Amino acid sequence: MLYRKIPKSGDELSILGFGCMRLASKEDGSIDEERAARQVRDAIDQGVNYIDTAWPYHMGASEPFLGHALNDGYREKVKLATKLPSWLIEKREDMDHYLNTQLKKLNTNHIDYYLIHALVGDLWDSVEKLGVDDFLDKAKADGRIINAGFSFHGASEDFNRIVDAYDWDFCQIQYNYLDEKNQAGKAGMEYAASKDLGVIIMEPLRGGSLTKTVPQAVEEIWNEATIKRSPAEWALRWVWNHPEVTVVLSGMSEESHVEENLRIAGDAHPDSLTEEELQLVKRVENKYRELMKVECTGCQYCMPCPAGVNIPLCFEMYNNLYMEDDTETLRFMYAARVGGAVGAGGGEFASFCVQCGQCLEKCPQHIDIPNVLDSVVSELEGSDLEQRVAMAKEMFKKV
Repeated sequence: MLYRKIPKSGDELSILGFGCMRLASKEDGSIDEERAARQVRDAIDQGVNYIDTAWPYHMGASEPFLGHALNDGYREKVKLATKLPSWLIEKREDMDHYLNTQLKKLNTNHIDYYLIHALVGDLWDSVEKLGVDDFLDKAKADGRIINAGFSFHGASEDFNRIVDAYDWDFCQIQYNYLDEKNQAGKAGMEYAASKDLGVIIMEPLRGGSLTKTVPQAVEEIWNEATIKRSPAEWALRWVWNHPEVTVVLSGMSEESHVEENLRIAGDAHPDSLTEEELQLVKRVENKYRELMKVECTGCQYCMPCPAGVNIPLCFEMYNNLYMEDDTETLRFMYAARVGGAVGAGGGEFASFCVQCGQCLEKCPQHIDIPNVLDSVVSELEGSDLEQRVAMAKEMFKKV
């Protein structure tokens, strides 16, 4: 395992962090605690020392899970990160309430890396007026938190002013080869690093969309490489190639994910990709931009939908429609997966959208969700949807 240093604290952090937003789950969507705990502990045993969670992850179950998973001496082996749910803050006292509750849920007396969660410009302005700087100062002084940071999902023009608004120790931004200019982007990453902030990266695989369904046209480009690597390895190495990056978070829900990511993190040095390799990644980026219809990362911030739409799944299927050639199979799989014939849930179709707009203010990617859902309805549902759902339920019942 390679390690990089947080400038202000001097902490040596593993370049691979374990993200706990997409833990191993059971059929009903709940955390498979035995399996997930085994994965977390295995990663720690092999050198991972940064564990990241948050108040809303797994519908509130992620923090209590870690409170148990990090027993037996594992808490002392890691730097633990969680986040203040900034959108729930209505008064200064709320900040202490959430932090103190999180300490209990996580079964710890301090948070090593505490973030103000999911900031955009307006949300930062709100918590700043409510005294978040006083909260952070006092929480650091009394030892409840050690390092103060923020995660960012806003417009690029707001990032630098948030960096400059407080004496932060670190920040967390979305960054991958499709997001060099999105949100904080490369410019924001470089600005934060210039201010001696540690830079934690989330969504290096864009919620798995860079690895789950690899279009043939993209695969053909990867196959041109002299050194053969999986799409996940290319994406991770591209992020770690940046010397400004301290830690890359990965949501590892499969044992194979843990094994592969640990292997890559053993030799992913900064500035180690050749110019030829960087150009290959650039070509893949351009090909994805030709194919993708909606830039959803599957982060789930738009969920739950009050009308019952499974928004991330609908968008995943919609993107797949434009990344693969078999339209009829994809329309069938939309009916099967969104209709509940495969996996948990059922009847969570895009056509259930009532245009309430609640999702718009929650989406970190600023996607016009209701309008895109209209397109999903047009292209993936149709008059035969009910028939396809029935066929799928019958088919998968027999398997």
